[in-house]
Amino acid sequence: MARELRRPAKVVDLHADTFLSDWEDYAADELLAESLELLRQTLDAAIYWEYTDIRFIHGKGKGILRREVYNELESYKRSGAIASYHPSYQNEDIVVVHIGL
Repeated sequence: MARELRRPAKVVDLHADTFLSDWEDYAADELLAESLELLRQTLDAAIYWEYTDIRFIHGKGKGILRREVYNELESYKRSGAIASYHPSYQNEDIVVVHIGL
């Protein structure tokens, strides 16, 4: 029996305090790892559900999360899993990922 992924939201906030109730108990590198895992799980589900696009909020801060999000998206693009990605025209703290062509 194939596992079915839950349909993800169209906009996903990758800040740990939005999806971890005990985020204060994590070290900075652990929070980053959790955020990237959420990105992967959500993007994989969006691909599964054949979304045309999805948005991820990475925010400003020191740019660490943004840099790692863009690195991860680049690997998805190289593998052919997504078509493209770019900062949102309305808010550069959000990246828009185009899944289909």
